Amino acid sequence: MAVPLKKLNNGTYCPSFGLGTWLAAPGEAKETIKTAIDIGYRLFDCAWVYGNEKEIGEGLQAKISDGTVTRADLFVVTKLWNVFHEEDKVIPACKESLKNLGLEYIDLYLMHWPCATICKKFDSSLPFKGSENIEYDFCKTWKAMENCVSLGLVKSIGLSNFNSEQVARIMKSCSIKPVMNQIEVTPFLNQKKLITICKDHDIEIMAYSPLASPARPWAKEGDKMLSLEDSKLLSIGKKYRKTTAQVVLRYVYQQGTIPIPKSSNPDRLKQNIDIFDFILSEEDLKLIDIFNCGTRICHAEELKDNSEYPFNLVE
Repeated sequence: MAVPLKKLNNGTYCPSFGLGTWLAAPGEAKETIKTAIDIGYRLFDCAWVYGNEKEIGEGLQAKISDGTVTRADLFVVTKLWNVFHEEDKVIPACKESLKNLGLEYIDLYLMHWPCATICKKFDSSLPFKGSENIEYDFCKTWKAMENCVSLGLVKSIGLSNFNSEQVARIMKSCSIKPVMNQIEVTPFLNQKKLITICKDHDIEIMAYSPLASPARPWAKEGDKMLSLEDSKLLSIGKKYRKTTAQVVLRYVYQQGTIPIPKSSNPDRLKQNIDIFDFILSEEDLKLIDIFNCGTRICHAEELKDNSEYPFNLVE
């Protein structure tokens, strides 16, 4: 699969579609990565808190070793977790992720949340549980992330789950501009305003949970779910001879984002990335816009007491 590249504000290039790795089960991640690379995936979104960096690294190294790809072909993203915001913790945390992944550099290192915490009991399946909110200036954290670039540990740095006001604060104090803000983008939450603001700063958007994360562990009975059997989506899919999942992923892509859906199923991995041979019409985009209702899937309620909780700002 040929995936277009996007040029970032520092001159590097990022694939415009990738694979999310959150909730990849133990023993699953390595084989999923290998399968994904064989299919054509080159962008892999990881995080220290997911607890599977080592397995992902094993999968990456296996495909480099067998000659399927070179390291330069890959674009690996990982993230600084909330408990490492203090300046003296950032570089050691970055080096730990590098060791886990078995890499000499990370292509893109993101600040996972603008909120700082301390950890009392770590649980990678519910990472906010057992953590206590603390106050810490994320601009100081960003300065330490800039040092990761200077040391050659990472090629690019960016943000995740930052609202527009928080992005503006980073822009006022930074020496190195963020190349990316990774945020939730779904038909329920199309984030058009925040996407536009970030683009105005020359910051690209990576879209997590584009299919509204039906397997999220905190889902409760009655929570809103994106139905891939919806008649509107089915009619659009029939028009383009595509699945409804492909229609949704194309919609998220046409918002100007880089979708990173998660799957371990080989057939769905193939289907998900196969969205570059059709373009949704303006009429179809407007029809899917109707789904937008401000419903957030990843709301991180355990961070609500933190002064930097990003979702208090309605955008």
